[in-house]
Amino acid sequence: MTDIDRAKHAVRHHVWDLLERQGAAPPGVHGHIPDFVGKEEAAAHLAELDIWKNARVIKCNPDRAQLPVRVRALREGKLLYMAVPKLATPKPFYLLDPASLTAPTETAATSGGAPQVAPTVGPDEMRPVDLIVCGSVAVSRHSGVRVGKGAGYSDLEIALLTEAGLVTTETAIATTIHQTQLLDDELPNADHDFSVDFAITPNEVVACRPNRGRPSGIIGSNLRQDQLDSIPILRA
Repeated sequence: MTDIDRAKHAVRHHVWDLLERQGAAPPGVHGHIPDFVGKEEAAAHLAELDIWKNARVIKCNPDRAQLPVRVRALREGKLLYMAVPKLATPKPFYLLDPASLTAPTETAATSGGAPQVAPTVGPDEMRPVDLIVCGSVAVSRHSGVRVGKGAGYSDLEIALLTEAGLVTTETAIATTIHQTQLLDDELPNADHDFSVDFAITPNEVVACRPNRGRPSGIIGSNLRQDQLDSIPILRA
């Protein structure tokens, strides 16, 4: 484990502990993207932004914390790509098209419902993404540096889409989080990490100022053997 990994680990556990003590996330939040109290309000604030209103294609993570974001996207007629949990299929994204869904949006937008109604697609079948919404454990208010749960899937998802030309420096990245997850401190980050442009809580919308560029794609030297073994598209 590197020094950066250890620093991230400390940040995660600090935030998970705070969320549990405050009752701001269900017990057992450690190890997960927090399913935080107020996620509906955060999604509503996101929907007030121009980056949302102008987006026609949205890519979002499959966690419960962002379920209100995914439901709202489908209700508003936006095309939604949702990552297959753990990128475990050869085509690692679900295509959720509100024009052809055969299930209620509240069901289709869940990690359990999407496999029943949505085809999987790979980057070569996808449209350019206007807005990315990701889950986070902690975010720096100032620089937008994000710490996830530690599995690395969000970084890989964005890297795959960047390499395919579907995500560019013009693609906005937002995250919805609890106020407790928004930190004034600078946070540790590695060369494969991305920062967010907007951090949205139930209480406020923060336009962050990332102080570095985004990774241009997958950094092969950073891939772990367990990722290569378990994520089919990395072996394609």
